[in-house]
Amino acid sequence: MRPLKFMLLAASLTTMLFGLTSADRPAARGGPSNNYPVDSLTSCIRSLLAGPAAGQVLPLALADGAAVQAFYAKRTYSAAWCEGAGAGAKGRAALALLAQAGDYGLLPALYHVPQLKALADSLAQPAGAGGQAARLARFDVLLTDGVVQFARHLRRGQLHAFTPSPLEKAGAPFVPAAWVARALAAPGFEAALLRCQPPQREYRELQQALARWRRQPAGRNASAHNRRAQQMALTLERWRWAAIPESEYLLVNLPAYRLEVVRQGRVRLSQRVIIGRPGQPTPTLNSRVTSFTIAPEWNVPRSVAVRHILPYLKVNAKYSPEQDFLANNNYRLFDAQGRPVNPATVNWQAITAQNFPYTIRQSAGCGNLLGNIIFRFPNPYGLYLSDAPEPKQFGHAYRALEEGCMNLERPMHLAAYLLGPDSTSAALPTEAQCEANPQPRTIFLKRPLPLHVRYATCAVAAGRLRFYPDVYGQDATLRRQLLNMQAAAQSNAQASLSQRHRAPVKGAGDTALTGLPLE
Repeated sequence: MRPLKFMLLAASLTTMLFGLTSADRPAARGGPSNNYPVDSLTSCIRSLLAGPAAGQVLPLALADGAAVQAFYAKRTYSAAWCEGAGAGAKGRAALALLAQAGDYGLLPALYHVPQLKALADSLAQPAGAGGQAARLARFDVLLTDGVVQFARHLRRGQLHAFTPSPLEKAGAPFVPAAWVARALAAPGFEAALLRCQPPQREYRELQQALARWRRQPAGRNASAHNRRAQQMALTLERWRWAAIPESEYLLVNLPAYRLEVVRQGRVRLSQRVIIGRPGQPTPTLNSRVTSFTIAPEWNVPRSVAVRHILPYLKVNAKYSPEQDFLANNNYRLFDAQGRPVNPATVNWQAITAQNFPYTIRQSAGCGNLLGNIIFRFPNPYGLYLSDAPEPKQFGHAYRALEEGCMNLERPMHLAAYLLGPDSTSAALPTEAQCEANPQPRTIFLKRPLPLHVRYATCAVAAGRLRFYPDVYGQDATLRRQLLNMQAAAQSNAQASLSQRHRAPVKGAGDTALTGLPLE
């Protein structure tokens, strides 16, 4: 009984899916063949986009009707994907590409793949000339909408689909329908369409790794296998929002605790990084490293001064004048006008975090928390890259230990790379020389290098796929957002099948992100 029930339900949904009107119903045996005038298909496409016809059971549920309308208007409503009595070569290629949307971390159902496959199967069934043209029109229009939406998501991601990506220049936004039209005219449709993706190595290598991962046997722990696929899908989504347009750049991947210098798609320099702790996370950003300072002074941020130094000053004031916490740690105290202040003259018991009126600077040299070098780049957070006060921390697997800023394992190596041929004339000191004779010196780069701080919990490193802990919990948040968005899209698509037979959508965890079951 159960198989029969599902067969009847499938037949009912198929009938509704095709949206048959009286003109669409199959002709009687011996009726007209499938050879119909081309202008009949053009008329059907034009009518379909004009609105639901009288008596039509199911209007098309397009993701972007305006874009599809503009696409067909530019081609005078001629079919894009159909040839003869069925899908042409590019139509079949486009449907096959959408069916493999999971290889790109996307969900095939968002691009009408189930409906398109059913429509493609229906084209082989006998029908009158008018009915066949109507079916072809529905297939052609729905496929266009799916490919346009697919291109948009490949370029900008799903959650930021209408926000320009960094690859788009001011005044020249990405127009998915125009991109699809150009891909159709290109010799290699699929390759031309896929060029809308971010070009940088981090995205490209991870996307290829996901495609390979999906074809591997899941083994006994299918749930863990699927989770890793979803982790890659989340990271690809982030890369689409924050694509990197330059061919040479500095990249800090926070979950990997690593800085890389990338040029022409190859990693030229790589080193470990210490980042902000979860309570004070390092933000993602785009900037340019413009200069670095050897043997820098440290202007202690007010938040650090009142949270960490003020308690020591209160305790220190209770002891003899020889116990000078500031002098012992190479700090100097200044008032609001920048004038030196003798800390012994201050009633530290009356000073609180709220009324703290001073500025504290730490001189260059031994014990300076910036170490021997600091790299500066414009940003609204007061962040910088610097030497590490405790080098042993680089040996820890968990390195989210700082207060927002980033410490480098081998900062002088980065300085030498940034200077390039000028590094010899700049006479960079060794770390031992810098500590022995700390002379502050700022060097401005002739060629500032782009810096991108990103959050990617998986990556291909040295040819191997690696997964990193979700140190700031951002994957969990993004996963919920995507599931909610996809559940809403699936619900809308299912609701459009029938006003009478609206079935509840299962939880988004059933088939989400990469079309794989979630726990």
